Amino acid sequence: MFQANLTSVTIFLFLGFSHYPKVDITVFVLCLLMYLTTLLGNMILISITILDSRLHTPMYFFLSNLSFLDIWYTSSALAPMLANFVSGKNTISFSGCAAQMYFSLAMGSSECVLLSMMAYDRYVAICNPLKYPIIINKRVCVQIAAGSWVTGCLTAFVETVSVLQLPLCGNSIINHFACEILAVLKLSCVDTSKVKLIMLVITILLLPMPMLLICISYALILSNILRISSADGQSKAFSTCAAHLTVVVLFYGVALYAYLKPSGVDSKEIDKFMTLVYAGLTPMLNPIIYSLRNKDVKAAVKKLLIRNLFGTALISVLK
Repeated sequence: MFQANLTSVTIFLFLGFSHYPKVDITVFVLCLLMYLTTLLGNMILISITILDSRLHTPMYFFLSNLSFLDIWYTSSALAPMLANFVSGKNTISFSGCAAQMYFSLAMGSSECVLLSMMAYDRYVAICNPLKYPIIINKRVCVQIAAGSWVTGCLTAFVETVSVLQLPLCGNSIINHFACEILAVLKLSCVDTSKVKLIMLVITILLLPMPMLLICISYALILSNILRISSADGQSKAFSTCAAHLTVVVLFYGVALYAYLKPSGVDSKEIDKFMTLVYAGLTPMLNPIIYSLRNKDVKAAVKKLLIRNLFGTALISVLK
């Protein structure tokens, strides 16, 4: 499929932050901390949703899917960069670049769809609580999660193939620290208007349209909450949405800037920084945001820690 480019370009070279050699170590340490925190936080969140029966609900099922997406997304974007820094080789093979681009796009696109479906889940839970177990049953949960994954994987495949089939004419220097699709697209020496149109259509499908669904869901939720007479009832309803809404604002805010920014804005260093935020900071903050004001998650984490500590102590005693 990519044979035309394989004959001209087999290795890509990342410029990364080479223009600022003094910040290389700082960036590496920050990215390593973000990556390790992301892995730890999201793995704990997935573990407690599996082990704690109180969290066997649609909301936490979607949340565990979100955590799994974040782990894969951060790993595809940051792990190769960290490995390159340690090895001292800022390079990646053509196939490695294709894989990194595909997985980053697939996980990010799947998350866009999943976040909109989570907003719909909150709408049903608050506005139709009596019908919630019927509308959002196990089968529907699996269908929503599978639909999010399939949509993300298919759109990522179309974008990756569209970009990597373009002739690169021997240009193999990527002014980025990862195979980010817009950075790779700039290497092509032919007209890229058709590919940009494909990317624009997919971006509109995966960013503004899901955002519209989220806005409609929260408008209906807000309308319903304002009709609740008790202050405690309103507070509980708001608290069930606060974490998801915070994640949505953070995720979509960065994504909209990265992929729908004005054409006149072309700062490569800002693009790199925004990619770091998108690939490292957002997935790291998601489990923290969902845990801060969630009593069920806090209780499940404490239970998991106590169980592990007790198990470790028991093993040491038996030895």
